[in-house]
Amino acid sequence: MTVEFIGMIGTQEVSEIHPAAGPVVDRDTVRRFVSAHEEGGFDKVLVGHSSSTPDGLQVAAYGAAHSERLGFLVAHRPGFTAPTLAARQYATLDHFSGGGRVAMHVISGDSDVDQRRDGDWLDKEQRYARTDSYLDVVRRAWYEPEAFDFSDEHYRVAGVQQEIRPLSSRIPIFFGGSSEAAYRVGGKHADVFALWGEPLAETAEQIGRVHAAARAAGRTELPRISVSFRPILGATEEQAWERAHAIRDQIVAAKGGHGSFTGTRMRERGGPTNVGSQRLLAAAEKGELHDRCLWTATAAASGAAGNSTALVGTPETVAQALLDYVDIGVTTLLIRGYDPVSDAAAYGRDLLPLVRAEVARRSQKVPA
Repeated sequence: MTVEFIGMIGTQEVSEIHPAAGPVVDRDTVRRFVSAHEEGGFDKVLVGHSSSTPDGLQVAAYGAAHSERLGFLVAHRPGFTAPTLAARQYATLDHFSGGGRVAMHVISGDSDVDQRRDGDWLDKEQRYARTDSYLDVVRRAWYEPEAFDFSDEHYRVAGVQQEIRPLSSRIPIFFGGSSEAAYRVGGKHADVFALWGEPLAETAEQIGRVHAAARAAGRTELPRISVSFRPILGATEEQAWERAHAIRDQIVAAKGGHGSFTGTRMRERGGPTNVGSQRLLAAAEKGELHDRCLWTATAAASGAAGNSTALVGTPETVAQALLDYVDIGVTTLLIRGYDPVSDAAAYGRDLLPLVRAEVARRSQKVPA
């Protein structure tokens, strides 16, 4: 039994409660993000993507140059770059970072508004169909030893045989989404299928659907599962909840929050069109508090723009909540805070060791 921890970095320290300030690319902030996560024992950090933010591959390259072992999960939207070029870009970064530190996080596009800012007018079903073809080409460009041709309604290439291939044995593909199309395409391609933090019962239901889609695609090795949360920690339960309510109030005061990956910029008039956000809002309508300490008020306040459900409590309480998800088959935990850099340091100091110690203890138990 193992568990992987992923954080998130950016070129500014911004969140729903912290508006962007200073230069759009602040190299010192990137280095602080990287240091907090590497020293905190995170396995990887997510580098996000939107139509307005700096290029993720270049951010990851800078972060890799200022770290020793930290991995970089770089968000990528199929359709804006040719799949053969994307294959070369990720393979090149794999070489420069030393191998085994790069992963691709495939986002087919959860916001029609943001897609159109980059000139993409396909609807959701068309985007997922394009992603299916895209990943077929990317994987073949990475691993197929002989030259190949590919032709369908989305892409047509001939004689592809790239010199630059991954230095590591495999570049993992993470895949996000909660629609039937996402299950179908992600079930076929994903090494890790990424979900947002819903209650345990709903998460288990989604895991079952992902695995069913993978089996329908003929896979015997099923995708691993990632779930994302926004932990809010306190030295006592009372302090944690006091902080949680203050964060919720700040998001409400900001009319949904700040930021390019969450908050007002990513919210759509009339409510979100992506199923993941709709599911978070549905969970919030059922109640603010679920299971051990899953709190949906932050999702409701932000319009569920991005992964926005919190786990609230002492490090011990939140660690047990994370382990509840491990118990239903989650292998990867993506956690990021509302105070991004200081929260990452706190997670590394107070939270990750508790989860890892319990996972190690369970792994060492000898069956009776």
